[in-house]
Amino acid sequence: MDKKSYYVNVIEAKDGKMAEVVNFNFGGHHDLDAMIQRTREAGLFEKDKHAKEFVLAMRFMHHVIKKNRDLELFNEFAPQFEAFKQSVKNRLGCKCGCDKSDKHC
Repeated sequence: MDKKSYYVNVIEAKDGKMAEVVNFNFGGHHDLDAMIQRTREAGLFEKDKHAKEFVLAMRFMHHVIKKNRDLELFNEFAPQFEAFKQSVKNRLGCKCGCDKSDKHC
C-alpha cells in the first residue's frame, strides 16, 4: 500500500484578515479524495462541504484513537467509534486498498 501524506492548514478569516490557526502533516494509506467522492456519491449529506468535513473528522478521530488506544479517555468511546466506522465502511465500501476486516483501516 502506498502511504499518502497530507498537509492540513486551518486559517481563520476574521474582519477581512487571514490568520493561521494550526497546521500539521497527516498521513496514512487512505486516499482522502476518493473517500470524499464516495461519500458524495452515497448522498449521505446535502452539502458537499459536509461530506468533506465528515471524512476528515472520521480519519482524524480514527488516527488519534489508534495512536492512543491505551488512554483511559477512549475506553468507552473507542468501541462505539469502531462500530460506527464499520457501519460507514459497509455503507460506502472500503476502497482504500486494505482488507475490509483490517482493524487499522
